[in-house]
Amino acid sequence: MSTLITHNILWSKYKGGVFSALHQLGLKTECNIEFLQIAETDTDRVGLAGVDLSYHQYPYKLLFKGSYGEVPKWLLVKTLFLEIWHTKADMVVLAGYHLPEYWSMLLAALLKGKIIGVFCDSTPYDRPHSFIKSLMKLLFFSQCDAFFGYGKRSHEYLMSLGATEDKIYYRCQAAALPHDYDLQSTIVKRVKNADMSPSYLYVGRLSPEKNLDDLLHAFKKVLVTLPNAKLMIVGVGPHKEQLVSLAGQLNLTTAILFAGSKNINDLQVEYLKATCLVLPSSSEPWGMVVNEALSYGCPVIVSHHCGCVPELVIEGKTGFVYECGNVDELASKMIDAKNTFSDLAKTARDCTDLIANFSPINAAQQILDGCLSTLAKRK
Repeated sequence: MSTLITHNILWSKYKGGVFSALHQLGLKTECNIEFLQIAETDTDRVGLAGVDLSYHQYPYKLLFKGSYGEVPKWLLVKTLFLEIWHTKADMVVLAGYHLPEYWSMLLAALLKGKIIGVFCDSTPYDRPHSFIKSLMKLLFFSQCDAFFGYGKRSHEYLMSLGATEDKIYYRCQAAALPHDYDLQSTIVKRVKNADMSPSYLYVGRLSPEKNLDDLLHAFKKVLVTLPNAKLMIVGVGPHKEQLVSLAGQLNLTTAILFAGSKNINDLQVEYLKATCLVLPSSSEPWGMVVNEALSYGCPVIVSHHCGCVPELVIEGKTGFVYECGNVDELASKMIDAKNTFSDLAKTARDCTDLIANFSPINAAQQILDGCLSTLAKRK
């Protein structure tokens, strides 16, 4: 029995780690795992970092060089239909369900009698769902044999769209850490390097759904109580000019650093220093930066819309959750973080103990178990 795993972009280092582990696990079973990458990167990732192939230690077929968004839609639909039509795999796991090319893969899989799985990153708190889109998802999901979702939030979403419990397989999210990452030395470095003055960190795209306007307004309130506090914003995106302008209007330019993009090695320095990571997103299927922060013993403050909340945020231990859009509550949590997480060694251990279970090997095992279970039902 064999399974074809499809994915949209090679850029994702964390998927590279998971797929590498999945490849190794697959070699030990009767299930041959194949991998199809559609493109190298995408338009909204180009400014962040290049494709780091050192995390992709598995055989894969790459269909298109360059950006996913630059490939003509008709060509994506045609090429992916033919890839699924000609594959010898018994099971195909689709990268998603919301684009025309995913529907073309679904059609080819149905016509060829394939077992169909699909990765689902969405949660009930994602961008507004229209009635028509919900109907389309219901139709798409009704044709699938297995669903791979991130945690409790994704599970709830899948159930709301007709997926049955016996077809849903939990898969954890696993960050792609530097190859030389070492847990014990990380805790030591966290205790040694953390800033004594309040230091807040945001990492991600500078785009509207990240809700960074709220972060700036909250930080303005934080400075009233903690006048020596600093905020570093790491990332690039279409919202940058507006955010820089807002920082100027709020007289925050001396307390905020817009640091641009940073690679994975430079980021670890910021995680080790920050009092906490802040993720104020209004739409965030998971929040991989939370995994990264916890891996460095750095607690987090996240909005309740972030998909990782049930699994990764233990109130007062690994971080805080606040109601998305409530600027006063966000400011209060940011102020409280300094004292709540003042025992750096204990907090670092709490964070790293929790995140240790969210590893590439565990994520890969969960995907493999789901594939094997689904394939067994067809024997």
